[in-house]
Parts: sequence; structure tokens; C-alpha cells
Amino acid sequence: MKRTQLIAGVAALAVVATTMAGATVAEAKKGPRHHGKEAMTFEQMDTNGDGIITAEDLVAKQAERFATLDADGNGEVSAEELIAHAKSENEERMQKQSERMIEHMDENDDGVLSAEEMSGKDRGERMFKHFDTNEDGEISEEEFAAAQEKMKDRKGPRKGKDKEEK
Repeated sequence: MKRTQLIAGVAALAVVATTMAGATVAEAKKGPRHHGKEAMTFEQMDTNGDGIITAEDLVAKQAERFATLDADGNGEVSAEELIAHAKSENEERMQKQSERMIEHMDENDDGVLSAEEMSGKDRGERMFKHFDTNEDGEISEEEFAAAQEKMKDRKGPRKGKDKEEK
């Protein structure tokens, strides 16, 4: 029994460590992130609300996470349950992205995007002018590559591919 508790505690500590690691590299603008999701706060980890995080809090948080995944409550998590959970999270993320897109692009505030609003003619014209550095009304392959490089520098390296190239 003690061995099981020790293993559960170590696993829970690993969850906390990765959550905190995610928080240290998080984007300040969006708040702490871990695996694309908001990192847990101290208050969320302090499950009993006593102002400190103990091994029991971590075990409780791990049990809470397991219960979330165990949709049928049978004490086991199947591949189907994991897939359903992932689909649900993806659907929520897509919903939020869609709402942000409409909020950002909906010029007449009717809650939907027209073809004109989505075409972003003004944005397209600005981007074309930005790419067409010699202002000849055409974008050459060199101008296109230079613009892509400039955007890449502005956004920073992507995970994986860009790091390998440098």
C-alpha cells in the first residue's frame, strides 16, 4: 500500500514539475501554459485550500484528473475514453478560435463573417505592398522568400524544424 502511495506521489510530483516547467517558458501575454493549455495555479493544486501544497493535494489532483478521463466511472481509462476526451478538448479549442476569429474580423458586428469580411481585402493589399519591396506591382520569388524570412525572424523559431536548420 505504501509503495502504491509513493508511486502515486512521485507521478503527481512529475505532473507538478512539468506544469511548473511549462509556466516558466509560458507566454506572458496569455499566461502560463502547459501543452497548449493553461498551467495549473497554486490555488488549483492546493485541493484542500489550506495554503500549502502537500503530497496528498497532488494525489487528489491526480485522482481528479483520472476521474475526468474515466468517463464511465469503471476505474479504468480506455483508448476510447482518451480519444473522446481529446476530441472534446479539441472541439473546445476550435470553438474559442472561431469565436476569436469572428470577433477580430466581424466588421459589422453581426456575429457572422461574410465573404467580404473573410477576404480581408485591406489586409491583403497591405500584405501585398509589404511583400512587393521594389513596388513594381509583382512579387518575385526573392521578395516572397525575403518576406517569409522576415516573418520567421519576427515570430521566432518554431519547435523542431527551424531549430534543426539553424
